[in-house]
Amino acid sequence: MSGGVWRGLARRDTALVELMDDPGCDPRVLAATYRRFDLVNRAVSGWGGVYRAHVRPRLRALGRPARVLDLGCGGGDVVARLAGLATRDGLDVEWVGADPDPRALEAARERERPGVRFVSRGSAELIADGERFDLVLSNHVLHHLDSAQLREFTDDSRALARSAVLHADIARSRLAYGLYAAGVTPLAPGTFLRTDGLRSIRRSYRADELARALGAPWRVVTPAPFRVLAITEGTADRG
Repeated sequence: MSGGVWRGLARRDTALVELMDDPGCDPRVLAATYRRFDLVNRAVSGWGGVYRAHVRPRLRALGRPARVLDLGCGGGDVVARLAGLATRDGLDVEWVGADPDPRALEAARERERPGVRFVSRGSAELIADGERFDLVLSNHVLHHLDSAQLREFTDDSRALARSAVLHADIARSRLAYGLYAAGVTPLAPGTFLRTDGLRSIRRSYRADELARALGAPWRVVTPAPFRVLAITEGTADRG
């Protein structure tokens, strides 16, 4: 790794643009990237632990069928995985993945099954539609957003949630960068995984930075190595 990259990891590099965010990127490479996100997220995202510590207890406490939204769901692998865990635990949940990017929805809809569906909507559209969910979550969305977009996204997610909001992302560090660069190499051919993953790390927050960016009433925890999780209560049922 060059000295410039090492020094750059001291602060967020928000000027970087990920290849898959280019509307003109190769659709075949993009589709392959979405398909392989499942393997990458299982290895690095920590959602198994977040499910056990935060999602499952909330769903069980409801004592009724629940609705969960993954906001900015991308290829839908996180929704599909959490739905499988909830089914195994005997929980009755409707899972909805929402993403305004039609390219993501094309990939996500390959994962649809009873109880799991995907919609081409952003947060403001879901609010306008009158949608409400017991839990709202996201994975790897926050680092894509500028300050105004971050505020809008997090405010909207609270307005959509009756119970909790859980936004998970990468925690920027030199070790995360080095380990990801080495570990993703076997999965990377024919995808954007390596380039975009490394750019994502460079754009991402450290826990203290994210806590400052979000402010009250959010709290930020580190549920797994190289991960941050922003948590707060929803406001959907407040008058």
